Amino acid sequence: MQLIPIPAFSDNYIWLVHNGQQAIVVDPGDAQPVLQTLERTGLSLQAILVTHHHADHVGGLAELRDRTNAKVYGPAGEDIHQPLQGMSANDRVQALGLEFTVLDVPGHTAGHIAFYCPDMDGAPLLFCGDTLFSAGCGRLFEGTPAQMLASLDLLAALPANTRVCCTHEYTLSNLRFARAVEPNNPQLLAYSAQCEALRAQDQPTLPSSIGLELAINPFLRSRLPTVKQSVQALHAHAVREVDVFAALREWKNNFR
Repeated sequence: MQLIPIPAFSDNYIWLVHNGQQAIVVDPGDAQPVLQTLERTGLSLQAILVTHHHADHVGGLAELRDRTNAKVYGPAGEDIHQPLQGMSANDRVQALGLEFTVLDVPGHTAGHIAFYCPDMDGAPLLFCGDTLFSAGCGRLFEGTPAQMLASLDLLAALPANTRVCCTHEYTLSNLRFARAVEPNNPQLLAYSAQCEALRAQDQPTLPSSIGLELAINPFLRSRLPTVKQSVQALHAHAVREVDVFAALREWKNNFR
């Protein structure tokens, strides 16, 4: 199995998994780079996985479906162009001999889902859309801080070697914020240097891993004293776990 991030727009990745003959794509906001990749590699598209309804994740659906007849699996609770197999928590998708379990992860959008495969070539695989980013998390456009915190807790409980396939190359900007929150985190500083080097060579920083994110991502670390102290220095009222998380997300929204 091969895992490929296809760049789209200014900072999106459309993830493609293939076995040399058939492929799955995830969150195709633009059909053209997917069709070009399929043509170049001689792959046929078997399935399309969709995590949420935003245009930069579904904009290429209609053309890809018409051109390839691939089956589309997406969130049951969101309004996405049909036909689509609506998926909810614990539903299963089978494609290319892989089985994905659907996780409900509201927060970024109200009906956001993720797709988790416990084993692809010896390690788990997670397609998390805009819920979890490397060193960050999605903005709360439709959900609540409590929902997003619970969604991130669900993802954080996955095995440490789970490959985290986020859909945006936001890593460097997220790391700048993470260093403001935890300036003395040695793993964060080392990871920042690695990512700077990758981007200097125009290489993706993704996929990440759950284990790495637990070490460097402030949104998975919001209960830790180092993160709480940084947040409370700006928001003394933030005492409850969800209030600390909400204040952290608001801090990131306004961080420059």
